[in-house]
Amino acid sequence: MRFLWVALLWAVAAAAVVVAALSPWWWFLAGPLLAPAVLAAADLAQRRHSVLRNYPVLGHLRFLLEAIRPEVQQYFVERNVDGRPFDRDTRSIVYQRAKGTDAEEPFGTELDLYEPGREFLVPSLAPVAVPDTAPRVRIGGPDCAQPYDMALLNVSAMSFGSLSANAVLALNTGAERGGFAHDTGEGGLSAYHLRPGGDLVWEIGTGYFGCRTPDGGFDPEQFAAKAAHPNVKCVSLKLGQGAKPGIGGVLPGAKVNAEIAEVRGVPQGETVISPPYHRVFRTPRELVRFLARMRELAGGKPVGAKLCVGSRRQFLAVCKAMVEEGVTPDFLVVDGAEGGTGAAPMEFADHMGLPLTEGLITVHNALVGTGLRDRIKVGASGKVATGSDLVKRLVQGADYTNAARAMMFALGCIQAQRCHTNTCPVGVATQDPRRARALHVPDKAERVRRYQEATVRSALQLMAAMGVDDPADLHPHLLNRRIDPQTVRSYADLHQWLTPGQLLDRAPEEWARDWDEADPDRFTV
Repeated sequence: MRFLWVALLWAVAAAAVVVAALSPWWWFLAGPLLAPAVLAAADLAQRRHSVLRNYPVLGHLRFLLEAIRPEVQQYFVERNVDGRPFDRDTRSIVYQRAKGTDAEEPFGTELDLYEPGREFLVPSLAPVAVPDTAPRVRIGGPDCAQPYDMALLNVSAMSFGSLSANAVLALNTGAERGGFAHDTGEGGLSAYHLRPGGDLVWEIGTGYFGCRTPDGGFDPEQFAAKAAHPNVKCVSLKLGQGAKPGIGGVLPGAKVNAEIAEVRGVPQGETVISPPYHRVFRTPRELVRFLARMRELAGGKPVGAKLCVGSRRQFLAVCKAMVEEGVTPDFLVVDGAEGGTGAAPMEFADHMGLPLTEGLITVHNALVGTGLRDRIKVGASGKVATGSDLVKRLVQGADYTNAARAMMFALGCIQAQRCHTNTCPVGVATQDPRRARALHVPDKAERVRRYQEATVRSALQLMAAMGVDDPADLHPHLLNRRIDPQTVRSYADLHQWLTPGQLLDRAPEEWARDWDEADPDRFTV
């Protein structure tokens, strides 16, 4: 049947060519017939795609529909509350706040409020006034000489290399205008981070980009020199990230141009591999000591770490090391397994690490139970996009939040999910100069500023409606979760919340085994 179809196509095309020989005008008919005939012959000759061998020409329709399936799904099929990773309602509220337009919706919620897992903030019968200015969080423990006041919402880690130069410029310009922090990501400290003058959290990953020896180790002299820059307010050691905990990254050599090579301190044109582990420590105790060394090299600026929680026992081992060494970081950023802007193998994105809620509660409880919580501030990073997201994370134990994908939406990201292909259609996640040129820095910087300001304002309004004017007064009983259609329970009842020093005195039964087996001299699962 397929050969009959192709033969017929060739016969019609041949006839059209013969007729076209009589008059040039007939080529307008012959051309469109000849092209599919040639394509059909090629489809029959190739051996890679069985669909095309059985259905020449027509089989290409299948590949076309597959290519545009995400767009069809997003724009024509999914409901406003169904999309993943972010639904249309969430994306819309970010876009509206970034543009400075009305973000209110009429006619009630579209959510099924009786769906298990649905969460509710608890309003008060005695609301309070919304504060005129947003509170800030003092980052800096007893060993910190240069504390920093962190905003409630900041730009999460995204490297130059994964993002375009214009995207980085816009994010940092927005951070400078709005007075919030911008995490550099592990790709190094570039001119695009420094030029606008926004506050920076310099992130150091396993590749030690920007403070790297020729053989890929940590260079303390380079680190000290760059950490001294006045724009660098904090330094963060990346232990793991939510998108791919326990795995390093790969930057193909084709993307390592002269500019990126200089920023990262690597050879131009060579593939750069970030190992999954750090060279500078192998035990919890060595980790804690290295964090203290980083703070000393940074001139007493706040030093912290970012992690995606997996094993509670391993984190308790780090807490034991802190207690025994008498050394603590100034902050910890908990990244959720919900993933982020970094591309990752599906198995890692779907099956590794704790979601942010469980990870955040674990870290908060462990620090409280070991008597360290008042020395260490906790940031939360994982699908924070709206004011309600921010408030929920504060209830669950965070002091402040970071957002990556929401900030990309503010830049104009349309969730095309092509971040790793260098073909971002809006110039955010690409190194293609033509595509990046589409991102107009002054306009997008103002969108970032407006989005952050409006989202923090929304969080303050929610807290005021809950009868709270200070984030420190947010407690687990102010957040409810539906267990089934008939049962709603507060976070105060759903989770065990430790009291200060409880693990040091006598660990409760649920924590006892992990606490007893946590070893400050080795990472044991």
